[in-house]
Amino acid sequence: DTHLRSQSSTNTKYNTMKFSTITPLFVSLSCAAVSAFIAPSSGTAFISSGTGTQHHQHHYDQRVSPLFATAEVTTALIKELRDATGAGMMDCKRALVDNDGDTEAATEYLRKKGLAKADKKASRIAAEGKIVYANSEKKDRAVMVEVNCETDFVAKDASFLAFTSAVAETALGVDGDNVEDLLGASIDGDESIETARQALVAKIGENIQVRRLVSRGGGDGESVVGCYVHMNRIGVLVEIEGGTEQLATDVAMHVAAMNPPFAVPEEVPQDILEKEKGILRAQALESGKPAEIVEKMVEGRIRKYLEEICLVSQTYVKTNDETVGKLLERNGATMKGFTRIAVGEGIEKKEDDFAAEVAKMAGGK
Repeated sequence: DTHLRSQSSTNTKYNTMKFSTITPLFVSLSCAAVSAFIAPSSGTAFISSGTGTQHHQHHYDQRVSPLFATAEVTTALIKELRDATGAGMMDCKRALVDNDGDTEAATEYLRKKGLAKADKKASRIAAEGKIVYANSEKKDRAVMVEVNCETDFVAKDASFLAFTSAVAETALGVDGDNVEDLLGASIDGDESIETARQALVAKIGENIQVRRLVSRGGGDGESVVGCYVHMNRIGVLVEIEGGTEQLATDVAMHVAAMNPPFAVPEEVPQDILEKEKGILRAQALESGKPAEIVEKMVEGRIRKYLEEICLVSQTYVKTNDETVGKLLERNGATMKGFTRIAVGEGIEKKEDDFAAEVAKMAGGK
């Protein structure tokens, strides 16, 4: 018993000495770790150990600690930034953390990030979208823009639709049909269209492009311009002299439906006429008729050909009882020209072969 009590006493003294030696070291290290967070921008850290006190000079950056930076970022700040930029919640939180809760700096950070996203997505095919028009108060000038996205789902998104309307209204104040000039123009005196486009790419996650800008009328009161957009995908501007805006709009509806290549015969290029005449002449000569008769046959067929390809010669689809030219004449108007565009025309679209995809998947098993 005496031996056991002596051994127990010895163990107790040893454990007490071990604890008293180790504990200050852990306490000192813990204090040093905390001081790294709360130290000023530069200062001295004192680390104590069982053998004495060591002095270490360190330079601290108060922005290093994510612990204290995150504490400044409240839910209200995140919501405010999200409402202002449309970015995702985690993106907003990260931006605020990286910028010490400064919403202005965080907004700039997100815009730069949006620019990077826009650049990455720029190579993706954007053949969907919407056509929007805007006209002057006197209806003597109108513009039409095509804004593209990747999917028809985004083409119906409220943010996308609001952007396209803003682009069209801004385009009304731009001289000419240069898209680069339009992208540099500011929306309501605030950010440029290009900046707004980049922010929308970051928010929606698709490639969005302002592809085309067309206009009609000089805004001098000499013309009347009618506008019509069919199902957001086909847009037409018709410019007439005399008449009313409604008359011009009715003719624009006809153009959207019939898609005539030219407005009046004078617009048809000479090389197209000569090519058609050559085809018609060859057909007529096969009949064996004399040359003078063949020429008369060609002239008659060319007139019919012009009637088919020129707007003013086509039968007006709304009534089917007169030509567009007669309609204009009856209302004291003459045709000056039209512009027709369709969403995605001229863009090579990627077509998925569903059968090939299924076969590929089956072969991979």
